[in-house]
Amino acid sequence: MIVTVTPNPSLDRTVQVDRLDPGEVHRARRVHLDPGGKGVNVARALAAAGVPTLAVLPSGGAEGARLAELLAPEAVPVVEVPVHAPTRSNIAVVESDGTTSKFNEPGPQLTAAEVAALETSVAELAGRAEWLVTCGSLPDGCPQDLHARVVTAARAAGTRVAVDTSGAPLGLACQAGPDLVKPNLAELAEVAGGPLRDLGDVLDVADRLRAGGVGAVLVSLGRLGAVLVGANGARYATARATEVRSTVGAGDAMLAGFLRASGTEEVALRSAVAYGTAAVGLAGSRMPGPDDVHPQAVRVDAVDRTVSLSGVAA
Repeated sequence: MIVTVTPNPSLDRTVQVDRLDPGEVHRARRVHLDPGGKGVNVARALAAAGVPTLAVLPSGGAEGARLAELLAPEAVPVVEVPVHAPTRSNIAVVESDGTTSKFNEPGPQLTAAEVAALETSVAELAGRAEWLVTCGSLPDGCPQDLHARVVTAARAAGTRVAVDTSGAPLGLACQAGPDLVKPNLAELAEVAGGPLRDLGDVLDVADRLRAGGVGAVLVSLGRLGAVLVGANGARYATARATEVRSTVGAGDAMLAGFLRASGTEEVALRSAVAYGTAAVGLAGSRMPGPDDVHPQAVRVDAVDRTVSLSGVAA
């Protein structure tokens, strides 16, 4: 079983328009309402593939109840940690060319007791999991080292742990020694403390993280695919997306694809990029199922350190 932890879940409303013109009235072509939050999305993709999973999340108000309702048809079991403030709602506006503008609420302010209850739930489940996956932003009231605490709980239980977050919480989590981190290019640049100009810079930062105790680093690079740096060296994978309909949740699908795969690091990387590529072809924040994913179309190569990252979207 793979247990996901999402400290700041959301209801994600995706609005499709021809073009976003600031200050103008827009008529939506289509609207989707999906359960959201990085760990929630990972659990959705895993459940669609028949992988036993469990999503742990704070839940408050009618929004929290609606989130659980939306997850039920997707066969994602939920452990809800009750909180007094309502679960947040996010909006993504997707233009016809795939350009996505996201408007994310900060989320509820959790009390110390609510944070403690979340940590207790995680600790109780850690020993039952093959992977513990802790993802996303932290709502107000959460300590900056919450993801790091989840890593520590997983390691104490002998469970592998993956982290997908950003900023200070990512840096602290890396210090706790997770088995896998999955930053995008902008998040890795934050860790580096400056811009990353080419794949050589990506490798240098990933090697530094591994030297500090991180097991493997999976870096999503948008249209350029992904790089994996692990115990067996570095690999670079690419695939061509036939149509970009929405980039919301693509990184989460990539992480799910990596976790779902069994076998070598190269097999896992191929699966990860296939899942991320499939996700951008789906509307809203839908997660791909096995029929959407084509790992045979993914190319895996050694990393060319000179490949430029100029123009790669975060």
